[in-house]
Amino acid sequence: MHYYCLTMSKVTSKYQVSIPKTLAEKVGIRIGDELVWEDAAGTLRARAATLPKTGFSVSERLRLFDAATARQEKRARARRLPRGNSRGWTREDLYRR
Repeated sequence: MHYYCLTMSKVTSKYQVSIPKTLAEKVGIRIGDELVWEDAAGTLRARAATLPKTGFSVSERLRLFDAATARQEKRARARRLPRGNSRGWTREDLYRR
């Protein structure tokens, strides 16, 4: 079996490679997909990584998502600065130093 390269990519200084859009679309690679790289007799072979199925039902995934969202909102509320002058200093204090 022969493979013909219609487009080329360069390897960056961080060993990153771009996949040509037409080729990615042809083989079904989408943004965010993970690839597995294999050494195949002196050449590189990339294939889509298969992710194991979690086995959770849709209702269980929604419940987990809602719980994670609630935790994130709670953390965001804790990080907000309180309103008013409850910081312990005023703007004028900064200019008096």
